[in-house]
Amino acid sequence: MAGALSLLSLRPGWAATSLDDVEAKARAIANAIQPPRIPHRRFPIAAFGAVSDGRTDDSGAIARAIAACAAAGGGRIIVPRGVTLTGPIRLESRMELHVAKGARLTFIPDPARYLPPVHTRWEGVELMGYQPLIHAFEAEDIALTGDGVIDGSADDRTWWPWKGPWAGRYGDTPDKERQAADRARLFDMAERGVPVAERIFGEGSRLRPSFFQPYRCRRVLMEGIRVEAAPFWQVHPVECTDVTFRRVTCASHGPNNDGIDPESCNGVLIEQCVFDTGDDCIAIKAARNADGRRLGKPCENIVIRHCLMKDGHAGVAIGSELTGGVRNVFIHDCRMDSPNLTRALIIKSNSYRGGLIDHIHLRRIQAGAVDKAFIQIWMLYEEGDGGGHVPQVAHVSARDCVIGSTERVLIVRGLPDAPIHDLRLVNIRVGREAKPSVTVDVDPPTLDNVVVGGRRWTQDYLRSLPGADSISCDKWAVCR
Repeated sequence: MAGALSLLSLRPGWAATSLDDVEAKARAIANAIQPPRIPHRRFPIAAFGAVSDGRTDDSGAIARAIAACAAAGGGRIIVPRGVTLTGPIRLESRMELHVAKGARLTFIPDPARYLPPVHTRWEGVELMGYQPLIHAFEAEDIALTGDGVIDGSADDRTWWPWKGPWAGRYGDTPDKERQAADRARLFDMAERGVPVAERIFGEGSRLRPSFFQPYRCRRVLMEGIRVEAAPFWQVHPVECTDVTFRRVTCASHGPNNDGIDPESCNGVLIEQCVFDTGDDCIAIKAARNADGRRLGKPCENIVIRHCLMKDGHAGVAIGSELTGGVRNVFIHDCRMDSPNLTRALIIKSNSYRGGLIDHIHLRRIQAGAVDKAFIQIWMLYEEGDGGGHVPQVAHVSARDCVIGSTERVLIVRGLPDAPIHDLRLVNIRVGREAKPSVTVDVDPPTLDNVVVGGRRWTQDYLRSLPGADSISCDKWAVCR
């Protein structure tokens, strides 16, 4: 196949009953993703004056290496062993940033260094904001490789306190230093249709930058890298095609430190990665509300396989920024051992977001203790109901999965005029369920060999489950 865009034939229209085809479709997507094409030229930053001693600012040397690489038509920029200090890095086409084993590429946590503002996206909304620490815009053939560490230098003094109160921390951050006002102003601009070029959040803004963000790029690879101390989302490809993340370790525990967040991308492979995160391990997104409708770009054709969710909230989250739609997501052969795992899979939207969520498939997932639910589908997230853009969820399945224990196997809440359609559980083993599952505004799920606490579930059992009035849930889909 000639790249992920050829996979549009896999969009909704498959036979809803075809469980056996899932494996073949996942392989087809993974095999179609093209790697970047990087010329075999080497540009060691040491040759351009970098000293990598952990004290010297090597930004200038890195910029010179990038300029030489670009002038030559591309190649590999090499960061050697040692600690290399830098400001933001922008990669251009046919360029690989290679962080060698024993190297630590450390970003200077001075917000002024990440200006002037660039075209970026923040919680599903476009803006002119802080430069991502490593970014590329409208480029082709981008790679970030090596067995070294990239360190965002975020901590309780820099970047993270802008979140405001979080996990018992940052409550003493002054209001003017918190992101809440900027977040509300950005969302209001988007709803009013303010042009992106006029949504300027530069000096004094408190909207933290993503760590690695390729934006509108083709053929992107991230391999072997360990990410630490990210200001915000760790890995955030936006509107990219043919994207591969292989053997990446996301190890950052600050606020909103999601691991990998593909947004509005087509053709994404995430394999053999380790997630040790302060938020969702993987979150799949497609823009938010008015911006999502303006952009109209789904996130689709995604394979997640052979990954370890060592720590984090959701193993895989879909949303809540999913207005453009999410479809054709295959998650298989992953282990979720996080002590803070809230859900193996959560799909979250509301009638302000809208969005079509179609063909989401779990296979051979092993999870230990899951705090809230094995699968949660929640269509009343954040703003709740009343927005006039009804989300649609269809063709969600889990097969051959083993879960040690969970509060509820299912928390599924559709909307009266848009019930969840075609939810299937096949060969599922759950050691213990502490409370009854809840299904509201859901077409009758299909059950085949689902055993919970030694008891085989039947359709009659599901019909007897309590309704929404039996549980108390907040706007963030936390149910009690």
